[in-house]
Amino acid sequence: MLYREAGDFKTSYTDDGQTFPIRIDRWGYYVILAIAFLVVPLVINDYWASAVLLPFLIYAIAALGLNILTGYCGQVSLGTGGFMAVGAYACYKLMTAFPDINIVIHILLSGFITAGVGMLFGLPSLRIKGFYLAVATLAAQFFLVWLFNKVPWFYNYSASGQISSSERTVFGVAVTGPLASAPAKYLICLSFVVFMAWLARNLTRGSVGRKWMAIRDMDIAAEIIGVNPLAAKLSAFAVSSFFVGVAGALFFSVYLGAVEVGEVFGIQKSFLVLFMIIIGGLGSIFGSFAGAAFIVLLPVLLKNVLVGGFGWATDLAAHLEIMILGGLIMMFLVLEPHGLTAYWRTIKEKLRLWPFPH
Repeated sequence: MLYREAGDFKTSYTDDGQTFPIRIDRWGYYVILAIAFLVVPLVINDYWASAVLLPFLIYAIAALGLNILTGYCGQVSLGTGGFMAVGAYACYKLMTAFPDINIVIHILLSGFITAGVGMLFGLPSLRIKGFYLAVATLAAQFFLVWLFNKVPWFYNYSASGQISSSERTVFGVAVTGPLASAPAKYLICLSFVVFMAWLARNLTRGSVGRKWMAIRDMDIAAEIIGVNPLAAKLSAFAVSSFFVGVAGALFFSVYLGAVEVGEVFGIQKSFLVLFMIIIGGLGSIFGSFAGAAFIVLLPVLLKNVLVGGFGWATDLAAHLEIMILGGLIMMFLVLEPHGLTAYWRTIKEKLRLWPFPH
């Protein structure tokens, strides 16, 4: 009664194949975008920006990238943190070498540089897969962090080994540096998220995405019917690394402003993004956002409830947060391997049939 396709007629294949074929879904999407772009910037403050919204938006881009590689193409990766570091350091070098170029160009170029690095480390996927590929990408994670720590050129020979983001503007408004406001940071990240989600949706629904899914489901059968495994796997690594590199560049330049690779982009970052797509759902654009929201909001909720509400010690709450997160991951793997996406689909299906029995 509340959620129906009845009366929602389609007169062309284009209308029937759009991302949101049901009218109520389309209008809901437009309303969410309108609120995100027009309302949230007016009410956002520094706490909500730094604790919730900016991490959620940036992690959503990283989760989209990893979901393209692991969820859609079936190539397991544990090097997400290292590829985010590539994006961050590429953005830093571009900002210092070309200070007059717009920061948006720097962030996109950082993504392309990371895509090249991702293709290089994706070469082993042509011969190995599964657990062995995960170990290979884990080696890439440790190698990249070691490289950025040991080669002073990457951090411009700074004595502290830390890289810092200088002030950059978009349309005359500072989006990086100490003078950047919370609404400006939020809007630049939100714009990138909308663009990257649109790009991911179109790639996964097109011929490229079908090739990725054919490789994921059965690579030998895919090769027999004409899918080139070299092109499919390397393109998945390239696109995934592009997304992750953009996320790393935003994480450094807009969100944190100053990073040290070992502390920010360590192995824990790779596992964190992997947990997002496991909880959200593999092979799903919505799952990337749902997983990112879950992982970002859970610590904030627990901290406010346990520390602010019950007066627990901060370290105790942090340890409990890790335990709860681990338990939830095991629960999703056992009870619902498709993550929050499966629950969302079930809810929509029940709404479509309500109040009739099913």
